[in-house]
Amino acid sequence: MNAEIDATIGPILQVYAKQHGVILSACDGDEPGVQMNLVRWVKGMGLIPRVIGNIKGLQDPYRNPTTQKGFAEKWAQNPAMVTSFADGSKISFEQSIVANATGFKVLSRGMSRGQEYRGDIMQIGKIYDIDQVRELGGVIDYVVGTPLTKVYVLAEHEDPKQQTYLNLYKMGEGPLYPFFIPYHLVHFEVPFSIARVALFRDSVAPPLAGPVVEVCAVAKRDLKAGETLDDYGMYMTYGEAVNAQEMRTSRYLPEGLVEGCRLRRDIKKDAVLTYADVDLPAGRLSDRLRAEQYRHFTGDTWLERWLEQPHSSDSLALAH
Repeated sequence: MNAEIDATIGPILQVYAKQHGVILSACDGDEPGVQMNLVRWVKGMGLIPRVIGNIKGLQDPYRNPTTQKGFAEKWAQNPAMVTSFADGSKISFEQSIVANATGFKVLSRGMSRGQEYRGDIMQIGKIYDIDQVRELGGVIDYVVGTPLTKVYVLAEHEDPKQQTYLNLYKMGEGPLYPFFIPYHLVHFEVPFSIARVALFRDSVAPPLAGPVVEVCAVAKRDLKAGETLDDYGMYMTYGEAVNAQEMRTSRYLPEGLVEGCRLRRDIKKDAVLTYADVDLPAGRLSDRLRAEQYRHFTGDTWLERWLEQPHSSDSLALAH
């Protein structure tokens, strides 16, 4: 149940899991598992998923442990964890796992950035351009506010006869038919995952291969050179889901690895942080695994070469 690890270095950890004959799995009950179960059910009926969505009650990228202290205390939760829910970081990690398990992308960095949709879930397909999502093969997204729903899948059917039956069965006229689940019960559902792994060696949401969507770090406030970044769900950064190609070519700093990075320069609020903006903590295994992940899946060795160099102001350019 660690979406941050799964979204940041999950693909390379899956490589090691297979080499050692063990199962690395997400879990039922958490949103990625709930969404993937729904995707499989929809595909099993012969439909083609086009949008896989999550739903939030609140989205404010500037929330922090101070603003969330009261809510955290009320429910005996960790304020930083609650903040990662509120500022959009957690949902970005979760949707990245789903993207990597399906090959779906984001329409743009940040997904829909918390656009509100408080209408009928049966009409939610109208907010998407079917041609646009078809062109991408499918997208992951989230909205804020839809009542009595936790996750949704919008799918189409190519057979006119089956389209008629879907309309008859109160699913609407399409082309995107909505399927949804109104809850996720977290630890209550985790035993299903244990059974799937133990009995069937079945991973709940494994990546297809390398990353398709990742989570970049964005400044939550104006940041100053010399400051050391705190962790996600804290005061300095929030995460946004971004297509892996943009993440790699722009050298974005992953939100999952921000803690302990020292800023080389000032960063404006809402600017995306890059590797060129920071000095990494020395000797982190997570950085080496991330560099190996790039090389293994793309052949790109820039991060490995950069990690080997003294971190001068132009070292990123030299690695590039």
